[in-house]
Parts: sequence; structure tokens; C-alpha cells
Amino acid sequence: MKGNPLDRKIQLLTLALVVPLLLSLTGCGLFSPFLTKEVEKGPERLMQEGLEAFEKGFYDEAAEAFQKVKDRYPYSPLVVEAELKIADALFLKKSYEEAYDAYVEFEKLHPKHSSLPYVLYQKAMCRFKQISTVDRDPSFARLAKDDFLNLVKRFPSSFYARKAEAQLRKCFSHLAKYELYVGDFYFKQGKIRAALGRYLYLLKHYPDMGQYHKALRRLAICKAKLMEEEKKDQD
Repeated sequence: MKGNPLDRKIQLLTLALVVPLLLSLTGCGLFSPFLTKEVEKGPERLMQEGLEAFEKGFYDEAAEAFQKVKDRYPYSPLVVEAELKIADALFLKKSYEEAYDAYVEFEKLHPKHSSLPYVLYQKAMCRFKQISTVDRDPSFARLAKDDFLNLVKRFPSSFYARKAEAQLRKCFSHLAKYELYVGDFYFKQGKIRAALGRYLYLLKHYPDMGQYHKALRRLAICKAKLMEEEKKDQD
């Protein structure tokens, strides 16, 4: 039995008014909780997204995905890998201070982890990457040297200890060049005793570096000048 034509017209008119209203409420987010529900990504999915972003060089996105694994799923077995990848992403985007802190945190949380030699190497590299020219403060060269030495001392037979030894020589060479530069600066300023002190320090602490012979020659010049000054004073 067919319905009343008038009733059908009323129903159609009601639908025509209600449907746009529902759609507008959904667009504003007022009705969406009842219609849709975001599917929360699990740690495996987040980790995969982070690794894909990491491989493409999107380090900000990668770090964000790894951080979500760490924050949302603290008991997941993937958390340790995520923590290390956060530090690596920060390192590769050249945020060396943040990366250093992340590696330090990993070391504290996982002092016996198999990746520790790598972590110690990366810590040192965070310092090494910030070494500037020889006319600037050599603090980062000293810090990198200390971190590389720490790695070699703790894990002498590891692959990363051998890598650290190669970087150590670069640190020592930079520090020797710095001492030579400062010595030359004092020499040009006529501060012979100060220059002599720098050359002596270089010869004592960096004897195997390429600057050794230059420092030795300049040390001889300084001594000769000081002797001349003493003779003048005596005369």
C-alpha cells in the first residue's frame, strides 16, 4: 500500500534540510566524533614511517615519528631503537648540541647496550663537527679529543675505537696548529716570552704532529732574540 503523496513530499523536504545540516556539523568538527574515529597508529607503523622519512633525509619528520613511539608506547621493544634514531636524526640535521644530549641520555638509560661504542663515537663526533678554524677557540677540539679517548679506553678493541683513533689525530693536529698560531701571534706582537711558552707547550704535548719542526725553528728564534735582549740589558 503506497503512502500518502503529501507525506512523501514532507519526508523528502525534511531530508533536504537535515542532510546539509549534518554535513556542516561534520565539517566544523561538532559531529565528527559520532561519524569518524581516527585510527591510532601502533609503534610498528610509526617506526616504519620514521625510518622511511629518515632514509629520504626528512630528519625532522623522522625524529617526530620516533618521538611518538617513545612517548606513546614506552614499553614497546622498539623504544630503544627509536631513542637512538632520534639522536641520529638530530645529528644528521646538524643539531649537534641536541644530538649530543640525546646520545648522553641513551648512554645513561642503556649503559650496557651493544650500541654503546657507536653512541660514544657519535658523542665525540658531535663535538668534532663543531671544530672551527685555528684562529678560534679550540674548546670543541679538546672536548672531541676527550670523548674519543674515552671511547678508546672503554672499548679498545671495537670498530669505533679504531675510527676514533683516526679522528683523534685530527684533533691533536688542530690543537697543535692552534698553539702554533697563538705562538706566531705573540711573536708578531713582540711578546717573545709568551710566544716561546706556546712553542714549548706545542713541542711537549703534540710532538708527533706536522707542526713540530716549525715550532722547533721558531723556538730557536725566540731564544736567540731573548739572548740578544739580555746582552743589551747587560751592556
